Amino acid sequence: MRVFSFKWLRLKLFWRNTIFFLLFWVSCWIFVNTFLYVHRSVFSDRCTDEESKNVLAGLCYDYIEGSVAGDLCEDLCVTHQLVYKHCLYYHPGKKVIQADWHGSSIILKSKSDAFSNFMEPFLLEESDSQTISDSELLVMVAVEIKNVLGLDLPNNTILPIMSERKKSQNWKIDLASMWSLFQQEEYLLFNLLQDFSRHVLHVIGTCGHFYAVEFLSAGHSWKQSLFNLEEVIGQCNSGHKRLNALLDIAVSFLDMVHQFDNDFSHRLHLCDVKPENFAIRNDLTVVAIDMDMAFFEPKMRNILEQKCTSDKDCNFFDCFSTCDLKTYMCGAQRENNNLQVICDKIFRRWFTLSIMKSGNSFPLQGELHKAVQQCARSTNKDKQYTELYKLLRASQQQLQKRSEEHH
Repeated sequence: MRVFSFKWLRLKLFWRNTIFFLLFWVSCWIFVNTFLYVHRSVFSDRCTDEESKNVLAGLCYDYIEGSVAGDLCEDLCVTHQLVYKHCLYYHPGKKVIQADWHGSSIILKSKSDAFSNFMEPFLLEESDSQTISDSELLVMVAVEIKNVLGLDLPNNTILPIMSERKKSQNWKIDLASMWSLFQQEEYLLFNLLQDFSRHVLHVIGTCGHFYAVEFLSAGHSWKQSLFNLEEVIGQCNSGHKRLNALLDIAVSFLDMVHQFDNDFSHRLHLCDVKPENFAIRNDLTVVAIDMDMAFFEPKMRNILEQKCTSDKDCNFFDCFSTCDLKTYMCGAQRENNNLQVICDKIFRRWFTLSIMKSGNSFPLQGELHKAVQQCARSTNKDKQYTELYKLLRASQQQLQKRSEEHH
């Protein structure tokens, strides 16, 4: 009887250990797969040096073969004055690479890694490039810009560029490269606005389907100040200097919003507002460094006017519309505005009542907090703009007086 009990106990322990082992193995399998899934989801925008260098090597191969052109190709592929540093973002729909060019950092951008992923100009497919007239080119480019940006540009904006391209010996290659750039909304926005606005990046040059822009450090959501002020104003322990810099940046945000709303032929809508999409120049000017989700009014209306069953269906990132339950169509008119979103996603972080307890608050912090809260809710942007602008300037004046008294 004891022998039977001993065998039964051993069998019981064996099955228990087996079950524990299986449960442990299944738990590890679930953990590893969950970790890999989260890693791919969270870090899908990360990139390796190897794949980034391969992308540039492919671009240089196309240049050596005579398939692409651009004013930076020689420096990138022959003289190596433009040198790869590291990749910042690599994801379907966007490639962002930091490089060194004559000792200065620049950013290389493209919507795709390969030149072959872009469509060729249809006129080059149908006829010899030498037979294409300026008027045909003008129509072709105007139609493409209309498709990409929703804008009708005046002839004098397009024709000088086309005439200059046509004088080149490699005119057909130049046009094909330029065409790949014209299919990228952000490139067109930077290129069109850089002479009219301090709040967009400057295009430095191009090579094939990649375009280079100035390097500026992007903001960070995890920082209380949102931007790395040390890079702009230097290592300074003065609370007054930091507060004054933030007030200057806030005023620059207001200037940018006012310009995007009023200074162009159509209002420019910002549909993805977050610190990472903006940067600060040394003079504390706010710059939009990522404009993939910026749209002029005609295209904005086209994006919003979609089928719907509720207002949630009419939310396009930070650009909202409302659903007409009679027609089940979203309204083409955007209901909120750029200033509301800036107040909600940028200014709320600075002008909060909790900062007042830290002893390092802005003058008129309470009034600014109240105005920002109201701004984030109100669609009356002109009234909110005026009130905020006055409060920010008054806060700067009081901060200046406070600084003088301490000295």
